[in-house]
Amino acid sequence: MDLGISGKRALVCASSKGLGLGCAEALAEAGVNLVMNARGAEALEASAQAIRDRHGVDVVTVAADVATPEGQKQVLDAAQGVDILVTNAGGPPPGMWTDWDREDFIKALDANMLAPIALMKALLPGMMERGWGRVVNITSVSVKSPIPVLGLSNSARAGLTGYVAGTSRQVAGHGVTINNLQPGIHATDRAVALDGGAAKAQGITPEEAQKQRFATIPAGRYGTRQEFGAACAFLCSQHAGFIVGQNILLDGGATNTTM
Repeated sequence: MDLGISGKRALVCASSKGLGLGCAEALAEAGVNLVMNARGAEALEASAQAIRDRHGVDVVTVAADVATPEGQKQVLDAAQGVDILVTNAGGPPPGMWTDWDREDFIKALDANMLAPIALMKALLPGMMERGWGRVVNITSVSVKSPIPVLGLSNSARAGLTGYVAGTSRQVAGHGVTINNLQPGIHATDRAVALDGGAAKAQGITPEEAQKQRFATIPAGRYGTRQEFGAACAFLCSQHAGFIVGQNILLDGGATNTTM
């Protein structure tokens, strides 16, 4: 399928690895030029060069923390005029409700709610003026099915989801769509960390912890960054203009819900 976005330009956050990298790769395969962002300069540049070599698109890198005002300015200075925005940030640490204080929630909100909102506020007006734009926020399955040990993530991502629900319907008439992708467990560094935490808590090996989680997923495995990226690229395509304000699960069937 021709996604119809060759030659357009996208900002993809947290895209040096994991799901963000999967989105950057899929957009580049569709001919989209990229502004890639992550905190670690070395890994970011390595991923960007691999995409340049494979797909021949233009890639600008910005090593910065978009959870901070300074980082947001750096990224936005490089990303003015983009047609596509993919927001993404690593999830806050797991724990119990007794573990978190106000500052922990502020950090989670800055990374997983307020930063995406700031980027949207900055870039949506240009998209609306040009009459075309796509925004995809990488959130979490926890928005639909809260995960007890991820209370910080549950809270911040639910807040972003509420913001998108209203905002997406205000900009859709200008040819701009905003949607959220809700990943379940994918084969990323985050999954490795969570498997390790579960293993330590239960006194088992990480491999045993992984097998336990496989058993909770009807597909019987973790997702891949490539299939996640393909879903993101479709939402950014010319074919997705009638998909507005949706929360799309990519979890292998793990969340048992009719909505």
